[in-house]
Amino acid sequence: MTSAVLILEDGKKYYGTGLGYQGTVLGEVVFNTGMTGYQEVLTDPSYTGQIVTMTYPLIGNYGITDDYAESNGPKVRGFVVREACKMPSNWRNEGTVDEYLSRHNIMGVSGIDTRSLTRRIRSLGTLRGAITTEEELVANPDSLLEQVRQMTTNGPELVRTVTTEKVYHLPGQGPKVVVMDFGIKQNILRMLQEYGWDVTVVPSYTSAKEIMALAPGGLFLSNGPGDPKDVPEAVATVRELMNVLPVAGICLGHQVIGLALGCETYKLKFGHRGANHPVKDIGSNRTFITSQNHGYAIDGRSLPSNVEMTHQNINDDTVEGLRVKDRPIFSVQYHPEAAPGPEDSRYLFDQFTRLMTQ
Repeated sequence: MTSAVLILEDGKKYYGTGLGYQGTVLGEVVFNTGMTGYQEVLTDPSYTGQIVTMTYPLIGNYGITDDYAESNGPKVRGFVVREACKMPSNWRNEGTVDEYLSRHNIMGVSGIDTRSLTRRIRSLGTLRGAITTEEELVANPDSLLEQVRQMTTNGPELVRTVTTEKVYHLPGQGPKVVVMDFGIKQNILRMLQEYGWDVTVVPSYTSAKEIMALAPGGLFLSNGPGDPKDVPEAVATVRELMNVLPVAGICLGHQVIGLALGCETYKLKFGHRGANHPVKDIGSNRTFITSQNHGYAIDGRSLPSNVEMTHQNINDDTVEGLRVKDRPIFSVQYHPEAAPGPEDSRYLFDQFTRLMTQ
């Protein structure tokens, strides 16, 4: 057992035990309120660059299995838990969280008061921080403070590091759809195949001309990490294509659509991350429990006259969905494909299929 410390940019220190890889790592410290789905959280590309704190106190009790991964490996910068289970119980288990993080060179820390840490982030907002197991830094973590405070948490490289490097095709008998990959989760692709779409996945920086050369019947924008303003080339591409194609987006894709329509975006105080966020469908007045993972939102005061809010977050009234009144375009801020989380919002995939086939 190796001593470790998490130090935040405001100087607050949390001492615990090293988890996974050993060394020092810096990142944006956020929290996730999900009770399960820790491997999906670890492998979600939307967490690129972030140190993720799990609010549920026991993590790893059903172990690790490749079937639960949402990408080719962990994408988090660091992982913070109250207690990491050392003896998982699951017939599919292939190892512990500690072993999984070590294998992928991801640092973590266990044994800290995650309730106190979460309350601090909720009070002060998302904070930059560092995890270290290096003896001299554990003894004097204040020496990391200047480096933490100067750290940049966003930038176009976040999406560039998780988007696909080449175009690939997933055949289907349904509508032909091009998916712009900003850091797509595997369950999104599984859902698209389940609905029978003929899917071509392209990098985030693909031009409108290149996309139209694929003769799609629709454009789908995936989730991804960071600030939507860091991908202006994608915003320009979507702005051009929304005049000729049905367009749908989720998470970062939702924000990119918003920017392309002329909306403004802003950073939330501490973001929405978890599998239990209540969202109201304004048209039906029904409430759905949703899976979310984002730190930015669309400013509802900036919606153009031809754009309406279709979904609203019940906790803080933020915009959770948009629809263009005179064009086949809509988006949602949350993850209708879940993984982890509820499947209440799968109907949105049917909705986009109807838009493409009408």
